[in-house]
Amino acid sequence: MAGVGLPTAKGTETHPSTWVELSVSGRKLVDADVFSKSDPMCVLYMKHMENDTWREVGRTECIMNTLNPDFVKKFVVQYYFEQKQRLKFEMYDIDNDSVKLAKQDFLGCMECTLASIVTQVKYEKALAGPKKDSGKIIVAAEELTACKEEVTLEFHGEHLDKKDVIGKSDPFLTFAKETDDGFTIVHKTEEIKNTLNPKWKQFTISARDLCNGDYDRTLKIVCYDWNANGSHSLIGEFKTTLRDLTRGPGKHTEYECINAKKKEKKAKYKNSGIIKLVSTGVATQNSFTDYIQGGTQIHISIAIDFTSSNRDGNKDLHHKDRANPNMYASAIRAVGGIVEDYDSDRLFPVFGFGAKIPPDDTLSHMFPVNGNTLNPSCHGIDGVLEAYYQSLDRVKLHGPTCFAPVIRSVTQQAMQKSQGKDYFILLILTDGVINDMPETKEAIVNASTYPVSIIIVGLGDEDFEAMEILDGDHQRISYKGKVAESDIVQFVPFREFIDKSKNNNVTSPVLLANEVLAEIPEQFLSYMKRRHIFPNITRKLSRMAVVTQV
Repeated sequence: MAGVGLPTAKGTETHPSTWVELSVSGRKLVDADVFSKSDPMCVLYMKHMENDTWREVGRTECIMNTLNPDFVKKFVVQYYFEQKQRLKFEMYDIDNDSVKLAKQDFLGCMECTLASIVTQVKYEKALAGPKKDSGKIIVAAEELTACKEEVTLEFHGEHLDKKDVIGKSDPFLTFAKETDDGFTIVHKTEEIKNTLNPKWKQFTISARDLCNGDYDRTLKIVCYDWNANGSHSLIGEFKTTLRDLTRGPGKHTEYECINAKKKEKKAKYKNSGIIKLVSTGVATQNSFTDYIQGGTQIHISIAIDFTSSNRDGNKDLHHKDRANPNMYASAIRAVGGIVEDYDSDRLFPVFGFGAKIPPDDTLSHMFPVNGNTLNPSCHGIDGVLEAYYQSLDRVKLHGPTCFAPVIRSVTQQAMQKSQGKDYFILLILTDGVINDMPETKEAIVNASTYPVSIIIVGLGDEDFEAMEILDGDHQRISYKGKVAESDIVQFVPFREFIDKSKNNNVTSPVLLANEVLAEIPEQFLSYMKRRHIFPNITRKLSRMAVVTQV
């Protein structure tokens, strides 16, 4: 997210800050499995000075069968020099596919400040966990550069050592960049089964992730034989730099894979095989801003949940008192105010779902909130709010809750404008109850092929597990075996950003803006990259020239 140039939302203040990358490892973790070792994953939370609640920043990958994980996935966070930013790291043993951490085995946690990590080469601390000695966590921080290049690499192996008793080897590669205190892994290839001559898939990685933009920084590439028990066997390793790799295939990028222990023991030892670079390429990574300045138009639609679950018992998320805004009105004002600057004409099609509508109380899963079937658009967020309040006097809350119809509608529009000149964002406001989960999954999988992003804002105090499933951060959404091309859904629990005692006022507009916009640039760029669509540089340069003249 930080790597794609996150736009700053209207009304958010800027402070002296920098983006830092956090690399996490664990040592001697608790073994929570009976017949194997733990399968650890790390979760990072942050407590901001403006908000006293912990908010999840992200999760690493799960590494199978190890008590000493070195996680490849990094956490990228913004470091504010003048603020005390508290962090909490939690380790879990992952036993099932549930996104709910309560259903996993807790291995331990550690709290500290971001500053305490940034000011040390390597921050180590014991984990507070289920045992007296629950192991320790190691966190290293590095300030990120503004490097925009991305690198595409492909490697093959030849005559690697045979490591398996039955069969050959199952080789894979890890790539690590040199740090002040050793090396940290930044990429891992797939393992190729039962071969001594593997051909790994081509992969693309940003130069910032690979070496923080330093082409002369030492890279260590290690070849292992994969084992199901997590105790992977070393085949050999070598060192190089990105500068050497960008010279392309040739004798100079055919590397001897060396196993230092075997070399020390055997006088006639030559190598444990050869790793060849077979293709390489470096390209400038276009930013979200490049496309917007190049003329790509953002179209934002809003869908509002009018089902009866919003008015249940003492709960009424749709009450009509404008002096004391309900949670939907607060969300429209706060979240809509964040995204409206990116819609050039500020005309927002607004739809409701799950209500009975006039004149004959027909149940509708998609109706214009302003009552105009020919033109469902409202001008600006003030227009959206006015249409919303007026609709509360016309429609009857009912059900069921169905997301699929509005997702399909936006996808239909995107299908007709998929050449990169338009991008569609659907903002769904809901209390979290959903009755068409299979149909919604199918609609999201289909939408992922087109220029569409979906932001789901959860309102109220319901269990939002279903919304977390739709947000594909932890597991890509799928339907009947077909997996979404990319993660296009961002879920935002609104309750974490408001003070109910103060008319649902947003306590931190900056945090809310970051959360709402967090994944849009990455999703946007992912679509453009998959479709090989480039920004209109000519239009961007002409706009810059006009600004310069003014």
